[in-house]
Amino acid sequence: MSRVLIAGESWVTQSTHFKGVDSFTTSSYVVGVEPLRRALESRGHEVVHLPAHLVPAGFPGDAAALAEYDVVVLSDIGANSLQLAPEVFEQARPGTDRIAVLRGWVGDGGGLLMIGGYLSFTGFEAKAAYRNTLLHEVLPVELLPEDDRVELPAGARADVTGPDHPALGGVDGDWPLLLGYNRVRPRPGADVLATLNGDPLVAVGGHGSGRSAVFTSDCSPHWAPTPFCEEWDGYAKVFGGLVEWLAG
Repeated sequence: MSRVLIAGESWVTQSTHFKGVDSFTTSSYVVGVEPLRRALESRGHEVVHLPAHLVPAGFPGDAAALAEYDVVVLSDIGANSLQLAPEVFEQARPGTDRIAVLRGWVGDGGGLLMIGGYLSFTGFEAKAAYRNTLLHEVLPVELLPEDDRVELPAGARADVTGPDHPALGGVDGDWPLLLGYNRVRPRPGADVLATLNGDPLVAVGGHGSGRSAVFTSDCSPHWAPTPFCEEWDGYAKVFGGLVEWLAG
């Protein structure tokens, strides 16, 4: 069993309703982590979820705090949320470079998984911005300098190129359709285990004594529709296999 920290995979939506000359605003809070949480817990892993709005204040800030986990998963949470703790952004006081700490933790034997989304990799309008951070060198892929999203409204299926690699968890057969992903380039020396639209979907590699992996599409809607993340028995195999390989 591994202890897994998932940071991100939640959001707040605010809507303004106009009715004639009047208007009002409603807000909702959505958690998208449940398919991934259920999949990992079904394989015996302990999952701790740090919602996106708590990441700036609550993401582990030193190696001792990260040592409580075997694998850290970043999913749809941009680099700013890790870098800009409240004391830095709101009070202009020097703080901890948590991305540098995370890089060091992986190099010392930790496991890092980045999952795709509008605020993963380079992201929507390049706002995820990991290419400009020290974490870029940890990933088994190279990131684009511009908006890296590829929308696939008609859907596309993964092409599995490394079916026997343990990080895929023994999954077999066709994968359900996916509706988009973040485009990245394979880093020399990394293993690309699956592609989507000809680009890396699953890639793994080493960094120092640790390991890193990417899944460049989503673990929940909108890029991962219900047949993929709720109905496919391969979902738990893929994400379970990634976490177990990362944990060593």
